[in-house]
Amino acid sequence: MVRSLETAEHEGACVKIFVTGATGTVGRHVVDSLLDQKVEVRALTRRPETAGLPSGVDVVAGDLEKPDALAEHFEGIDRLYLVVAGETQKVVDLAKQAGVQRIVLLSSASAAFEGDPTGGFHRAAELVVENSGVGWAHVRPGMFAGNLSDWAEAIRTEAVVRAPYDAARQAPVHEADVAEVAAAALVAADEGKIYTVTGPESLTKSEQVRALSEGVGREIQFEELTPDQWRAHVRDQMPEFVIDWLLGLWAKTVDNPEQVLPTVQEVLGRPARTLVQWAADHRDEFR
Repeated sequence: MVRSLETAEHEGACVKIFVTGATGTVGRHVVDSLLDQKVEVRALTRRPETAGLPSGVDVVAGDLEKPDALAEHFEGIDRLYLVVAGETQKVVDLAKQAGVQRIVLLSSASAAFEGDPTGGFHRAAELVVENSGVGWAHVRPGMFAGNLSDWAEAIRTEAVVRAPYDAARQAPVHEADVAEVAAAALVAADEGKIYTVTGPESLTKSEQVRALSEGVGREIQFEELTPDQWRAHVRDQMPEFVIDWLLGLWAKTVDNPEQVLPTVQEVLGRPARTLVQWAADHRDEFR
């Protein structure tokens, strides 16, 4: 059974949690959520002097790409929030040696997709954690609403979004919801859980644009391109393999829309934030 946030708060009151990627899109919200639950937090960042984390957080310098230097930071840590970066096996080994009792891994919903290149990368990290002998949970977000920031420049300059596969339905999730589920998983008693997190609506691209328009407070148009037109449109902006991966994903979700899951409601006791809310929270990016 998934624990409520109130139960998690009570259980997490006496633990110290190490948050990697603490200034990242999700990690920053993980820190805030844990502090709200009165949990003691140590935060890892490459540049503590510019981290801007709240007072009371034990901010330490380090890099997951250089795990040997992290050993001292695991001292006194009960639980670890881990992003997939660097040498996962080495980091997990160091955490276990230091006595860490649970690892919550920020993974991806694609980890469940056979043959998916990004999913394979995340699933490999999950297996490292699962085979460590330490208690674990995985948080698997679907499409991040933040991916729509790729449209920001076009919206600012032209108020037009051009993209292929309008009929491809995905359920954009607010990064704060992902973080709050991760924070609840960090302090809950349940082990071996996989939390797949989505937004509350499965939306076509034109519906996503309408939600952005409402949240940002300006009229934004949508223009559908063919896959070949879009490829030419973005070729200078991203690697070819990323273009191929995205086109394949969108083609798949035309007939197999991204499913809306109740994880946020079950874990946090409230509905997931809508894409309109995300756009309102990020409106300055689009103006």
